[in-house]
Amino acid sequence: MKKTVAAAVAAAFVVGASTTTFAAAANPFSDVPQGHWAYDSIAKLASQGIIEGYGDNTFRGDRNITRYEMAQMIAKAMAKNPTGVTKAELDRLAAEFRDELEALGVRVDELEKYADKVVWTGELRYRYWNTREDIKGGGKDKSIKNQLQMRLFPTATVNNNWKLKARMTATADMRRDTSGNFKLTYGYAEGTYGKLQINLGKMPFYTDVDDGLVMDDFFSGAKVTYGDKFKVAVAAGRWNLENANVDLDRGGYKYVYHLATGDTLSLDDAAASYQGIELMYGSRDNFFIGAGYHHFRSDDLGKLPGYLKSNKRNSDKNANIWAVGASYNFGGNVTLAGAFAKNQKADEFSKAYNVSLDYKGADRKDAGSWGIGAAYRYVGQNVSFAPTYDVWDTTNKRGVDIYVSWAPLANTYTQINYFTGKTLDTKEKTRTFFGRVSWFF
Repeated sequence: MKKTVAAAVAAAFVVGASTTTFAAAANPFSDVPQGHWAYDSIAKLASQGIIEGYGDNTFRGDRNITRYEMAQMIAKAMAKNPTGVTKAELDRLAAEFRDELEALGVRVDELEKYADKVVWTGELRYRYWNTREDIKGGGKDKSIKNQLQMRLFPTATVNNNWKLKARMTATADMRRDTSGNFKLTYGYAEGTYGKLQINLGKMPFYTDVDDGLVMDDFFSGAKVTYGDKFKVAVAAGRWNLENANVDLDRGGYKYVYHLATGDTLSLDDAAASYQGIELMYGSRDNFFIGAGYHHFRSDDLGKLPGYLKSNKRNSDKNANIWAVGASYNFGGNVTLAGAFAKNQKADEFSKAYNVSLDYKGADRKDAGSWGIGAAYRYVGQNVSFAPTYDVWDTTNKRGVDIYVSWAPLANTYTQINYFTGKTLDTKEKTRTFFGRVSWFF
């Protein structure tokens, strides 16, 4: 994404430039007019030899400057180890251009020496679901959901190796004009030692091998990941069964809804023990392949639909899920991906698979970027406990999902999905329209 030099300098002010000004006797960059509103800040950093422009006594204000070019200047300035107010300005620029600095090879643990102790980012997003489902025997069931959600993401630096990460979430039901509680969604410590990463606490729970087909939720425990091109991830802890087969944002449920009978099943011990391992090779940007195993154990698993007819010993207390996934990117624009998962302990609704074809894709940092795609998904509720698919307001469905994404402005993301298919239990037709708008800051 390109920005004018004025916009790049403005970023430094927006994220917190000094309130003091600096009067310079001469313009340090020949093509930045002295009357420019950001001149004082540029002159101050240049007079101290912190910012050197392009190295030829120019800043080239008459042309676009990329974020990558700006990051190059910041990286050179960071190497000078500035102090005081100047360092504070540079720290905030480093936080703003973190991704570009990492692309230049500036290590994250080195970058944290220059970043604020706590960096806040966030997202305000609106989501809409309109679902229509045929009822067995005649009639239709319709549900509409409007949701506004604020997410705040603080990241605190402990030292060169450890950070603390958290997410705080507030949710409002716009259709009913009600608001929910502001709560801590997760909080964990992340330690990085070269290719080794250690996470401890309550953290995001995303099954990378199948790209979220099995799980996109949170769990409490520990996760260790090692590797670069080839990665091994091992995790263990507790996962809340209350989040199974229901939209995560509804929250507070003490039961799981039995789709086949309409009964509600009370959970006595919703916290299931969890252990898992994933083996992965490659990158989603090129070629990726992986396999994973996830084990859940709880007395309440037997209350889920599809476990009730089982006669296997202890199968009603366990979920043994195997998953495989792969993707291939054709020259940067087209990506073909697939995944399959199976719960060996469930009698029904025990398998899930996904095949998707995507063209491009919206990047919230790149204004004007867009993407389109289509997928066929079969999502059984006893293996896809909390899948990542937005259009799946509930699981236990199969069908086609068509989606479009667009970033109309920088740090803005929009998405539209249309799903049409059938339920796995009643075999009736179901359709869902989904829309999303997100603003990032």
